Amino acid sequence: MEGALTARDRVGIQDFVLLDSYTSESAFLDNLRKRFHENLIYTYIGTLLVSVNPYKELGIYTKKQMDIYMGVNFFELPPHIYALSDNAYRTMLMENNNHVILISGESGAGKTESSKKILQFYAVSCPRTSLLDNVRDRLLLSNPVLEAFGNAKTLKNDNSSRFGKYMDIQFDFQGEAVGGHILSYLLEKSRVVHQNHGERNFHIFYQLVEGAEDGLLRWLGLERNCQLYRYLVQGQCAKVSSISDKTDWRTVRKALSVIEISEADTEHLFGVIASVLHLGNIRFEADARGYATLNSSTEMHWLSKLLGVHVQVLREGLTHRKIEARAEEVLSPLTAEHAIYARDALAKAIYGRTFAWLVNKTNESLANKVRLSSDYTVIGLLDIYGFEVFHVNSFEQFCINYCNEKLQQLFIQLTLKSEQEEYEAEGIEWEAVPFFNNKIICDLVEEKHRGIISVLDEECLRPGEASDLTFLEKLEEKLGGHPHFVTHKLADQKTRKTLERGDFRLLHYAGEVTYCVVGKEHSSWQSKNSIVKHCFPSIEPDSKKRPETVATQFKSSLAGLTEILMSKEPWYVRCLKPNNSKQSGCFDDVLVRHQVKYLGLMEHLRVRRAGFAYRRRFEVFLQRYKALCPDTWPHWKGKPADGVQRLVIHLGYRPDEYKMGRTKIFIRHPRTLFATEDAFEMCKHKLGESTKIEACWRGMQARKERERRTWAVKVIKRFIKGFMNRNQPVCVDNAEYLTFVRQNYLIRLKENLPKNLLDKNTWLTPPPIMQEASRILHQLYVRLLVRKYVRGLSILFPECNSHHLSQLQLKSLTSALFKGKKESYPQSVSKPFVATRISKEPFGKTVLGPTFYSVLVVKYDRNGFRPRQRQLVLTQAAAYLVEEAKIKQRVEYGSLKGVSVSHLSDNFLIIHVSCDDIKQKVGGFVTARNFLIVKLSCLLFCSTEKTYLMSLSTVIRFDIHPGKEGFVDFRSGQETMVYRAKNGHLMVVSVPYCNSATINAFGGVHRPSRHIQYYNANMFTIPMSTH
Repeated sequence: MEGALTARDRVGIQDFVLLDSYTSESAFLDNLRKRFHENLIYTYIGTLLVSVNPYKELGIYTKKQMDIYMGVNFFELPPHIYALSDNAYRTMLMENNNHVILISGESGAGKTESSKKILQFYAVSCPRTSLLDNVRDRLLLSNPVLEAFGNAKTLKNDNSSRFGKYMDIQFDFQGEAVGGHILSYLLEKSRVVHQNHGERNFHIFYQLVEGAEDGLLRWLGLERNCQLYRYLVQGQCAKVSSISDKTDWRTVRKALSVIEISEADTEHLFGVIASVLHLGNIRFEADARGYATLNSSTEMHWLSKLLGVHVQVLREGLTHRKIEARAEEVLSPLTAEHAIYARDALAKAIYGRTFAWLVNKTNESLANKVRLSSDYTVIGLLDIYGFEVFHVNSFEQFCINYCNEKLQQLFIQLTLKSEQEEYEAEGIEWEAVPFFNNKIICDLVEEKHRGIISVLDEECLRPGEASDLTFLEKLEEKLGGHPHFVTHKLADQKTRKTLERGDFRLLHYAGEVTYCVVGKEHSSWQSKNSIVKHCFPSIEPDSKKRPETVATQFKSSLAGLTEILMSKEPWYVRCLKPNNSKQSGCFDDVLVRHQVKYLGLMEHLRVRRAGFAYRRRFEVFLQRYKALCPDTWPHWKGKPADGVQRLVIHLGYRPDEYKMGRTKIFIRHPRTLFATEDAFEMCKHKLGESTKIEACWRGMQARKERERRTWAVKVIKRFIKGFMNRNQPVCVDNAEYLTFVRQNYLIRLKENLPKNLLDKNTWLTPPPIMQEASRILHQLYVRLLVRKYVRGLSILFPECNSHHLSQLQLKSLTSALFKGKKESYPQSVSKPFVATRISKEPFGKTVLGPTFYSVLVVKYDRNGFRPRQRQLVLTQAAAYLVEEAKIKQRVEYGSLKGVSVSHLSDNFLIIHVSCDDIKQKVGGFVTARNFLIVKLSCLLFCSTEKTYLMSLSTVIRFDIHPGKEGFVDFRSGQETMVYRAKNGHLMVVSVPYCNSATINAFGGVHRPSRHIQYYNANMFTIPMSTH
C-alpha cells in the first residue's frame, strides 16, 4: 500500500483510515470517486473492503491475478477481493480458527458476484486432488441452482438475490476444501404471486417454460409461452435482453446432476414448480351467496397430477376452511376474495418449502464425507441484503432492515472488540470510542411483549377480527413514547403531513424509514388450509401449539446467525453501486452518499480512526524506511524495535504522534505517515551509490540486449534475402537459406515417413530445390518397405509363405482389373481373400476334388429371367454350378470367351461361354450375389487359357444361344432393384457407395433390395462385398 502513497493526489488513498478529514463525508466520497474513475474499484477501511460495481469487465479476475495475491501480505498490494480472501484463508490455517466474510450492500451492488469471486479464488488456490475437485465443483455449481430458485430480475438488478445466504466452506488441516453447508434466510415468497411493473418472478419459472425439452413440458402440462401464466406476466417483462433463459436452463440441469440430485427428484422438483404455475391460473367465481366456486377443470387436473392430491381434496381445500370447535371440525366456505388469497398463500407455501428442500439436498451433496467435524475449520460467506428504503416499504423491507440493524450492532461490537484486543496485545492504552449504539432500535423491534414483532404475533393470533389498523393501534398503545417510533397519530403537525394513516416510521441507525402496515398482517399469517397439511403431512403434524409467525421465525433464525458470526473472526466486504442506470463510468454522488450512510461506513471509519490511523510490524516499517536514518542504513543489526525507535527519533516524531507496541509501531495521524513517505521518495534520488550501481547494471544489460538484437537482425535479413532469391541458382545470397530449407525438409520428412506400402499420401511435398532428391528418396524408401515386408513374411510366418504369395498375386490381379474402373474396388482392398464363403462344407470339396474357391450365387434363367439359388465352385480344371448335391452346369476354362461387369457398385457378373453342345445352346450367363470382385479375380486366376475382361460399361450384351442376344442395362439409383425393363433388357439399379445406406459386407447398414419382379436368363448374381 505504501508504494502507492505518492500517487494519492491522482488516484486517491487506498485506505480510508489514512484520510486526514476522516469525519467528512465529502472527503470520503471524493476519494471514492477518484478511484472509481481510475478503474480502482476496491478501497480499504483497515481490513474492511469497499467495492464499487464498475458495470464493465476490468480484467482483474484472471488466474494471473490470483497467483499474484496468493501468500502476500494484506497491505503489500493494491486492495482486491483476492487479498481479503487470501488473508482470511492463511490466517485460518495459521491460527486454526474459524472465519467469516460478511458481504452486504444494495441490490445491484455486486454482492453475489463478490461471493462468486471468493469461491473461484479458493477453487484455484487450495490444494487439488480428484476428490477435492468434486467438492469444488459442487460448491461452485450450487450457486447457479440457488440463483435460479432464489434470484429474480428487479428494477435495480437483473439477477437480484431475493434471499439471504450463509455458506460455510470447510477446510482440513492442510487447507484442502472438504465440504460445505448453506443456510438461507427470508426468501421473498411474495414474489411468487406478485411482481411490480418491470420485475420478474424467480428465474426458474422462465427457464422451465423457455428451455425445457418438449417432452418434459408435455408431461408437466405446460406450453412454451410465458404469457399464458398469470404468475409470470404481472411485471410485463417476461423477456429480458440480458438474460438467456435457455442457456441458464442447461446450466441448471447440469448443476443439479453435479450436486447429486437424482433424476426422480429432479422430475418431482420441476413438477412442483409447474404446479405453482397451474395454481396461479385457477380462477374463482362467486355464486349467488357470494361463496367461491371453481371453473378451472384443466388446471385442477394438472395440479392434482403434479401434487399427487385428489381433485376433490384440492377443490375443497381451495374453497373452504376448516374450523376446529372443541372435538368437532367444521368446513366453512370461502368467499371468492378469500379463496384467491388462499390460493396465493398455498403457492407461496409450496414454493417456500420446495426452496428449503432444495437447500437441504444441496447440503447433503456438500457434506464433508472425508473427516470428522473436529478435524476441519471453516470460512463462512454471508451474502445478505443491504438496508432498503423504497417509496412503499412493506413487510419484507421491515425484516431486511431489522436484519441490518442487528448486523450493524454486531459489526460495531466486533470492530471495537478487534481494535481493543489488538491494543491490549500490543500494550497500548485503550481509549473509549464514542459511537451510536443502535441497541435501542433492535430492542424496539425484538423486545419481548413490547417489541413490534411481539405485538404483530399477538395481533395475528388473537381471537376476533384483527386488521391492519388494529395492529397499528396496538403499536401506538405500547410504543407511543419511544423516541425512534412515529405514526400519523403520534407525530407533530409538520411530520404528520409526511405520514399516511396506515404508516409508521422508524428512526434506524442509517436514517428514517416509513413502513406501510397494509397487507403486513397477511405476510405473517400462518395458513391452516387443509391442502398445505395434505401436501406436507410429515412437516405439518397436528399440534395444538400456537404456530410461529414469519417475523418470529426470522427473528429466531437471525439470532442463530448472530451466534454463528460471534463465534468466528469477521472480515467485511461492503458493496456499492455507483448509479441506478447500470452505466460504466457514471458516479452518482447522491446515490453513493446514501449507501455510505446506510452501510455505516463512516461509523466504521470513525471507530478505526479513534486511536491510531496506521500500524505496521517493526520489520516491515524498518525495511521500507531504513534509508532515512544513517544509523539504520544500509543494514540494522539489532532488534527491529530498537531500529524503529532510532529511526522515528531521527525523523523527529513527537511522542503524541506514535506509540511503540510489542511487535508494531502505531502512528496516530496520516499526515505523519505522508511526511515520512515523501521524505523517502526524495531520499531515493540521493542514494548515489546504489543509483550508480543500478545504472551500470542496467547499461550492461542494455548493451547485451543490443548485441543480441543486432545479431538477430542480421540473421533475419539474410533469411529474408534468401527467401526472395530461393528460385534462383545457388549463390551467396540464397546459399544459407537453401541449406536451411534442405535441413528442415529432411528433418520433417524423417518425422513423417509412411508407415506401410499402402500409405501413399503422407510423403511430404518437397520444395523445388529438393524435387529430385525427394523422388530418389521415395523410391529407395518404397524398396526398403517392400524388403522389410518380404523379410517379415519369411521370418514371422514361414509356414504361411505360399498363402501370402497367393494373396499378393490375387491382390495384384484385382488391382490390375478394377483399380479406377469399378466403384466398389476401394472397399475391397483391405479385406483378405478366403477360400470359401459357404458356411457349411461345400459340395465341391467331397465330389469335385480340391477347390480353389466357392461361394453362394444366384443364377438367372434365359427364359423369364428367374433367379436360381446355386453354389459356384472353382477347381483347377473347371467351374461348376451346383444345386444341393447335383451338378447343374460345368464350364471348362478353355470354353470361356471372357467376362463382363459394369463400372458401378452392383454385384452382377456376365460370363461369356463358347458352347459346342447344341442341346445346351448357352453362349453366356449372368450371376449376382456378394463377393463379385473376389469371385472374378479367382475365376481369371484359375483359367489356364486367355480369359479376359471384355467390358466395363453400363450396357452389356451376351449370347443367349447362337443367333440370339440378350442385354443387361446398369444404372445408379436411390434403391437397389433388379427387374425386366419394357425393352426386354434386364435392368440392374445399384446405390453408389458414396451416398449409399446399403453397404454390404464392408460394414454399414443394409437396406433390403426391392424385388419388384425378378427375371433371369442363364445368369447368376453375387451381391458385392469383401473377398
